[in-house]
Amino acid sequence: MSEVYDGIIIGGGHNGLILHAYLARAGLDVIVVDRADHVGGGAATMEDPRFPGFLHNTHAFFQRAITAMPWYEDLELVRHGASYIEPELNVALLTSDGRALQWWTDFKKTVASFAEFSKRDAETLTRWHEEFVPVVQNILAHEAKSPPLHPDERRTLLQKSATGRRLLEVSALSPLEFVHQEFENPVIQAGLLFFNGLREVDLRVKGFGHHIAALLASPAKAQMTRGGTAALGRALENAVREAGGKLRVLTQPKRIVIENGRAVGVETQSGEIIRARSFVASSLNPHQTFLDLIDEAYLPRAYREQVEKFQYNLIAPLFGLNLNLSEAPKYKLAEKRPELDHAFMVIMGLDHVDQYPEIVRHHEAGTIPPTVMWGATPTIFDPSQAPAGKHTAFMWEKLPYRLNGDARNWDAARDQHGSDMLDLWKQHAPNLADAVMGSFTRSALDVERSLPNMREGDLLIGAFTNGQIGYDRPFRGAGHYRGHVSGLYLCGSSSHPGGNITGLPGYNAAQVILADLGLKADWAPKPIADRLAAL
Repeated sequence: MSEVYDGIIIGGGHNGLILHAYLARAGLDVIVVDRADHVGGGAATMEDPRFPGFLHNTHAFFQRAITAMPWYEDLELVRHGASYIEPELNVALLTSDGRALQWWTDFKKTVASFAEFSKRDAETLTRWHEEFVPVVQNILAHEAKSPPLHPDERRTLLQKSATGRRLLEVSALSPLEFVHQEFENPVIQAGLLFFNGLREVDLRVKGFGHHIAALLASPAKAQMTRGGTAALGRALENAVREAGGKLRVLTQPKRIVIENGRAVGVETQSGEIIRARSFVASSLNPHQTFLDLIDEAYLPRAYREQVEKFQYNLIAPLFGLNLNLSEAPKYKLAEKRPELDHAFMVIMGLDHVDQYPEIVRHHEAGTIPPTVMWGATPTIFDPSQAPAGKHTAFMWEKLPYRLNGDARNWDAARDQHGSDMLDLWKQHAPNLADAVMGSFTRSALDVERSLPNMREGDLLIGAFTNGQIGYDRPFRGAGHYRGHVSGLYLCGSSSHPGGNITGLPGYNAAQVILADLGLKADWAPKPIADRLAAL
């Protein structure tokens, strides 16, 4: 006899678990299946096998405003073991000439740091912060937490209010155009673009100029999970189990079973059929979901072509250098600026906005650009992640997936590049010459090997170019979290609003699935169309 559930979720990353928890709390009998030996996906923490007690967060560490996410409170994750730390000096960009551009949780301190580089830019920062706070609070924050509107309907609604029209006006720019138009100092320009472009969108693409303004207005700051990022996955697992949800690990899906035009189950690689009365939801990328798991006979040609056009981020692949340390990094600049010893995210190698075109050129060519890296020493804020008196630290860098045309070249080049990154780190923190007890590196190919969902090492699971945003993410016809057949849904980072640890694709998919099943969701937000109409 086959196992039968109300629904099956493929992939136990944080989005799949959030969806699972909401559906189980609604009384549905749901199971998550995952190929790995644990759930949590990129919310991972590993212990260095050569150095017991040294914990490393290899995929996700900096999490923006998790404690403000609706699912964090709804699912009672503090009670389930996920608590967060938000350091005051949230980000410090260390320049080669011995200065530091700082972002604080206290906005006034951030303005003061900007003023050290440019008084005019500090005034511009304040002006954009004040102007865009209503845009973030009344529009953008709600759009991220709701199923997306058709772009024509969205534009019509936004054009009816002054706030909406201003958002559309700023959105028409590219991030590069915005910073060059509004700011004058090349370090400030570079710092602003780092948060937006190097980690999320193509700086050259129009339609994303508002991302910089929203960053300036948002109260959301980088946070870290106490005990390691895996604590978030464990807390979500606890929430799922408490609600009656079921989990199966070491279970590799082979195909999504479709009968009479409806998704009715999953066949595993072992040949087992798990059946679903109501739905199958996939948190995997579109290629896995539609090309790998659905028989070609059940995928219309036009739909297949849409899937095949889905693109991954050119500059998203991540390279990591992880260190086990006898002491924390001691930055030279901290002799004059002691607060830097407690900076959370530290950026190095970035001095001028004109470095960005060169970085993109190297990614397009498959070559290694001059290093721009960022990272942290988690144990400064959470000593539990290393043995007493010891530390772990890391630096990340965005590097091309296909090194010199072939991703496999990273296996030979990986450790040497890690050494090059450490050399730059030592220039700013000379004590690392004697403090490093051990290290390891991970390339984008290693990321893909451990998490195949992150195809080409893309942690965001899909570019924000090629129209792959909002209602058209992952592509036109699937942007509402529904697949091409009845009972098939999407819930992963390839859906709106996109990658990083936000949990919002899973949160939004839960709204859609429960509505389709006619089940009430008291926690669901007011429809976004109603909010925009009321502006």
